Amino acid sequence: MLAKIVNDNACLLDNRNGLEALASKLAPTVGSIRLTGQSRLHNGLSDKKYNIMSTANTAHSVTLAEHDRTHSTVTWRLMPLLLICYLFAHLDRINIGFAKMQMSSDLHFSDTVYGFGAGLFFIAYALFGVPSNIALDRVGPRRWIACLMVVWGILSTSMLWIESSTGFYVLRFLLGVAEAGFFPGILVFLNRWYPARRRAQITALFAIAVPMAGVIGGPLSGAILENFHDFGGMRGWQWMFLIEGAPVVLLGLVVLKYLPDSFETVKWLEPAQKQQLREQLSTEEKRKSITSFGGILRDPQVWLLVAIYFAVMLAVNTLAFWMPTLIHGAGIGRDSQVGLLSAVPYLAGCFFMIGCGRSSDRNRERRWHLCVPLLMAAVGIAVAGLAPGNSLVVMGGLIVAGMGASAALPMFWQLPPAFLSNCTQAAGIAMISSFGSIASFLAPYLIGWMRDTTQSASLALYVLALFIALGGLLVLRTNAAIVNPQ
Repeated sequence: MLAKIVNDNACLLDNRNGLEALASKLAPTVGSIRLTGQSRLHNGLSDKKYNIMSTANTAHSVTLAEHDRTHSTVTWRLMPLLLICYLFAHLDRINIGFAKMQMSSDLHFSDTVYGFGAGLFFIAYALFGVPSNIALDRVGPRRWIACLMVVWGILSTSMLWIESSTGFYVLRFLLGVAEAGFFPGILVFLNRWYPARRRAQITALFAIAVPMAGVIGGPLSGAILENFHDFGGMRGWQWMFLIEGAPVVLLGLVVLKYLPDSFETVKWLEPAQKQQLREQLSTEEKRKSITSFGGILRDPQVWLLVAIYFAVMLAVNTLAFWMPTLIHGAGIGRDSQVGLLSAVPYLAGCFFMIGCGRSSDRNRERRWHLCVPLLMAAVGIAVAGLAPGNSLVVMGGLIVAGMGASAALPMFWQLPPAFLSNCTQAAGIAMISSFGSIASFLAPYLIGWMRDTTQSASLALYVLALFIALGGLLVLRTNAAIVNPQ
């Protein structure tokens, strides 16, 4: 019995040893099978993940391409007409600077009278900006903008019949009333077509009309003043107002026929493209903090924007109204030469403005792209006052100032839509524009008064440069998380 048990245990031991030996021989094979299975499973999951990511990237690329095509279509349909309209608007605004030399002599205007009359435009602009933009919301952009253009074209042309300072003041004021709703109205219009991440380039493209008005208007106005002087019984400055004012009336009729009120009403966008615009704009609307007119008045960010825009307008209008006079004072005598030289700062501004807008959209950054141009404008204006009789110094300063002022204008208008909702943009943008226009009154008037008092514009230029630089620094007080596009 005992021997049988021992034999059975020995057999079991031999069997266990055999099994262990067999297992050790099979282990590499089993491990290889396990690793192969895991590897295939991992590779399968990786392939699926890669396919999913590849599909997502492809879909994202297709979506971006579709959005690009949509906005390209909108840009080509809208911007050429709007650009031409604003070019004439700014030309009618600044041609008074070229007319000054002849008109002041013929009508015996002092620099103070000229500066006050030029600035009255902006008092009216400030008073009627908000009502005009509210009317745009109620009447519709197409009819309201067309009406404004016809009226201001008639008023601008009527400047040729001025015979006294009173008539000069009245027409400049009425011209300000007519133009008060145009620029802020177009900004509201564009904000309802383009999302924030595309607006800097589009606004720069629209606002390029400001330096282009100088590039085209300078030589054109100078040539008219010189070549049409006493032609047909009219002085050169009278011909200038006629030639540059009358086409605006015709442009107003073109706007009435071709400018759409919104993307919802156009036939040249497909339903899918309209849906893209709706989705992009509605997503942005949820981030905005100001949703009522009372909110506009109470929000400290709006008043900060008013102060910054004050500086922007000081820069833009110091150049617009006094650049021809500063160039003339540097020793350039002929009107045609003054006109050609005044185009140079604006031409430099065109390139710098477009580059600044592209850089801002590409980097999705707004504050430094506004702060730096304002500081450039301040430095340039101060340099122009250092040696008013030296043409090289004056032109160097004006070129730097022209680049800065040209870029600052469109870059500033990227900030308000970051705070203002769709229902408050018309009133909010108009209010900021209106308060900023007070600076547009002060710039020409201060320089005119200072020239009459001290026989030099240098001190006024230094004061203006200081305010412009302070405005540039105030830009950095805005909230980067809000103003920079997401």
